[in-house]
Amino acid sequence: MSKAGFVALIGRPNAGKSTLMNWILGEKIALVSQKANATRKRLNAIVMHENNQIIFVDTPGLHVKEKLLNQFMLEEALKAIGDCDLIVYLAPVTDATEHYEEFLALNKKNRKHIIVLSKIDQVSQEKLLKRIASYNRYSESFEALIPMSVTKNIGRDDLLHTITKHLDESPYLYDPDDITTEMVRNIYKEFIREAIFENISDEIPYESDVVIDKIDDHGNVEKIRATIIIQKESQKGIIIGRGGEAIKRIGRDARLKIEALSGHKVFLDLFVSVKKGWTNDKKFLEDMGYQ
Repeated sequence: MSKAGFVALIGRPNAGKSTLMNWILGEKIALVSQKANATRKRLNAIVMHENNQIIFVDTPGLHVKEKLLNQFMLEEALKAIGDCDLIVYLAPVTDATEHYEEFLALNKKNRKHIIVLSKIDQVSQEKLLKRIASYNRYSESFEALIPMSVTKNIGRDDLLHTITKHLDESPYLYDPDDITTEMVRNIYKEFIREAIFENISDEIPYESDVVIDKIDDHGNVEKIRATIIIQKESQKGIIIGRGGEAIKRIGRDARLKIEALSGHKVFLDLFVSVKKGWTNDKKFLEDMGYQ
């Protein structure tokens, strides 16, 4: 009998949850940025391991801020904690255990969880052993602790084996040939957002969003029209750039990401629209799918 279940990836902002999910899946579907709080919504990745199906759920980082958008993001992570069959708590090896204690306080249903001690290639063996030892006092709380490095390709099989041990027997929940439950337009939106994070500095990436207006499929060519939403009129010039250079860079980088996933040529038209104060506008956030 096969096993199947939902596994939530939980951790502080910028812990590397999206990077981990893309690596485990072997495909890039989630936005990755060096900047914290880039992920806003849950995103599922379907991973087959031996005869078992694991649905990883990428989540926003655990954080508290006053904006309605940030409150939605925290709620997304808390819902994933409550709804999943198992949690993978991602703890960068350089982090203090206080972050883990905050997670334990939020795990009100006491969902079983595994600690992934990530980025172990960044420290010496001595420091790694000390960090592992610092988690020993919580040993009754977690099911396993797995050292991991995406950069050095360490720990993937250990994690998948450990996860499947703690899942219940179940038929597959999704077609095993699928890699995600997400609509393709939402993945394209995240790729455009990622390009904004890569090309625009300061707060603008956090105060922007993307709407996919239209996708026309012409055989081997996809034509995509998308609108970048920003909060202030002054941000429009920065997104566009002198002579349109900034928005050209955003469009080029996003197009390459989309083509890498879709496997065919893409024409991407980007537009910019100002919606003042949208990150605190409840009705607009609901219209954008933040509910």
